[in-house]
Amino acid sequence: MIGSPGSGKSMLAARLPSILPPLSPAELLEVSMIASVAGEIDGGALTSRRPFRAPHHSASMAALTGGGTRAKPGEISLAHNGVLFLDELPEFDPRVLDSLRQPLENGEIAVSRANHRVTYPARFMLVAAMNPCRCGHAYEPGYACKRGRNDRCTADYQTRISGPLMDRIDLRIEVPAVTASDLILPPSSEGSSEVGARVAAARDIQAERYAALGLPNVRTNAEAPAAALEDIAQPDAQGLKLLRDAAESMRLSARGYHRVLRVARTLADLDGADKIGRLHLAEALSYRALADDIKRAA
Repeated sequence: MIGSPGSGKSMLAARLPSILPPLSPAELLEVSMIASVAGEIDGGALTSRRPFRAPHHSASMAALTGGGTRAKPGEISLAHNGVLFLDELPEFDPRVLDSLRQPLENGEIAVSRANHRVTYPARFMLVAAMNPCRCGHAYEPGYACKRGRNDRCTADYQTRISGPLMDRIDLRIEVPAVTASDLILPPSSEGSSEVGARVAAARDIQAERYAALGLPNVRTNAEAPAAALEDIAQPDAQGLKLLRDAAESMRLSARGYHRVLRVARTLADLDGADKIGRLHLAEALSYRALADDIKRAA
């Protein structure tokens, strides 16, 4: 999420666990074991609410990935089956951010120390937030940055994030600033419970799909092997043409191509559609367009 200070990025991230389904018994056991090893279970109390971890941008690599004399799990393992929120993303040490690349692909992290080598599970939902530039106001109408052109200033700040890490982020959205008049408007008729019901229904569809394919350990499209995507995420003729054209114009990597298919498959599941349509692919591709605009400005 990219937006001006006070636009609600951190609030949106903090509310995300409220629309996710509760932990299944197997997931709860995994989360509890990790928390127990880290000494984070207070009085033996367990909860089915998904973890939400938000380390400060000054966190070290050991704090994020795990370490210490006994190779304890870090923030990314404590966020297993939940949400890892990184606020002010460009302010993190680049080496710390790049340490997320392997867990985002494999869903686990190996912690090696002199006397210990432990592999912890680390399949989390990464949510990041950042200002468009150092001062944070580049996207506001009529604002002129003192450092130069607005697009150049935003590009210099946002390109602190490496290309390989950005390639692993599926949804890139701009969060516009909220005005006082927006706060006066009546609240939305749809709350977290209604959105959560749609998410739960889509996840049930995915769990049934992979169980039928003989993949009972795969619960979501994000975890599906690339080979399975050829069958479950095959777009229609119009969608295939759009995807072919976009792959050339946006220069999608093989990873980016598969991630677009995963997002499109999830959008189709939310709509209750058996087949991925052109609209689903167009929306999935639009979520990757923001980073391409930044690259061109740089």
